[in-house]
Amino acid sequence: MAARPPLWTDRHQAGVALAHAFADRRGRAHDTTLLALPRGGVPVAAAMASRLGLPLATWSVRKVADPASPELAIGAVAAGGVVVWRNGEGARRRATNATTHGWLAAQEQELRRRQQLFGDPPAERLRGRHLIVVDDGIATGMTMQAALLSLRQLEPASLELAVPVVDRVVATDLSRQVDRLVALASVDDLRAVGLWYEHFEQLRDEQVLALLNTTPPAGEPLPAGP
Repeated sequence: MAARPPLWTDRHQAGVALAHAFADRRGRAHDTTLLALPRGGVPVAAAMASRLGLPLATWSVRKVADPASPELAIGAVAAGGVVVWRNGEGARRRATNATTHGWLAAQEQELRRRQQLFGDPPAERLRGRHLIVVDDGIATGMTMQAALLSLRQLEPASLELAVPVVDRVVATDLSRQVDRLVALASVDDLRAVGLWYEHFEQLRDEQVLALLNTTPPAGEPLPAGP
């Protein structure tokens, strides 16, 4: 039977469910790091961190959009000078418009602000580690593609992706960029990630910082699975 939304009460519950899929990483704080895409990925990853005893950090990415259609990503920018553009007809025109009108520069500036505010780790702290990238859901995959390309530059020991819900076609594309992709629900034509949660509020910077400042109890046991 096909999964129908909503599947989770909130992002925390989805993170608890994802933790079971990564039980093999429990207690591997010496070589494994959870990297959350802020803001929405942080509560998911925080729930995983508290149950797996893993360190949690952020990896900031920004989508690039036309201000006339702010919800539609035409590109994304990440650390290391990574910029990706939506494929298909008009990709070069979108890139030119974003550069000419300053949309790209504005998101690069916001990226730097978030990197500093949330304390994204420097490359040397991640190189050679097993990295698990976490978000609350993936519809178009633009920001996640940029994040994975950026992190591959750091030469991690492995690169894995953990997400509660993902578009099925996008998942196929992203799976080529990672060593393992774990999704609790892979659905056709995913348009709105928020539909899969009963509560899906927009997070503020201070809420993200509060979650990041909470040290996960490394000894907490995994609860019984669903």
